[in-house]
Amino acid sequence: MELKVCGLTKTEEVQFCVDNDVNYCGFILNYPKSHRFISLEKARDLTNIQKKNSSYVGVLVKPTNKELEIFSKLNFDYFQLYGNFNKQDLIEVKEKFGKKIIAVIQVEEVKDIEKFKIFEVVSDIILWDSSGYEKSLSWNFNWVRSIKTNAKKMIAGNITLDKLDELAKITDIIDVSGALETNKVKDINKIKNFVTKIKQINNEN
Repeated sequence: MELKVCGLTKTEEVQFCVDNDVNYCGFILNYPKSHRFISLEKARDLTNIQKKNSSYVGVLVKPTNKELEIFSKLNFDYFQLYGNFNKQDLIEVKEKFGKKIIAVIQVEEVKDIEKFKIFEVVSDIILWDSSGYEKSLSWNFNWVRSIKTNAKKMIAGNITLDKLDELAKITDIIDVSGALETNKVKDINKIKNFVTKIKQINNEN
């Protein structure tokens, strides 16, 4: 199982993640409602940190073409896209901007899970997330258990340390943000605990 730490805002957070082989580092680029939102200048600074074995993910909510153009010039490996995209939209983004795609499905009820079929052929990763955007809401992760897809499976939404053993049986990647914070600020010790637990799980499997 791989780990994505999302909503990074400080140099020391990114540096810790890349030094400890966190697989994906996520940055909130165009959504000021989130306390994890960063400016273009900050995003440029943070993505200039040598990423080592990590991948950098630009998280975009209903981005305009201009925003995609601007952020495509930064050192991102992936665009994680929230919004009403169809298959052709994602093909065009991928081809035009040269980024891998994380297609997001916001889950409110079990039938939402099947929406992945619209994008799976053009997505490198499918993310099933809660419907809360900046809020960490829970949903039934077991709905994804039986899904078969060639894209990697990622899950987000109120993921806590005690859920990791079970999630390792369900998904390829977990996407965590709120559980890694203290008073809405990333807590290095909490990130460390997740990294340690995932390494333990992976070593046992």
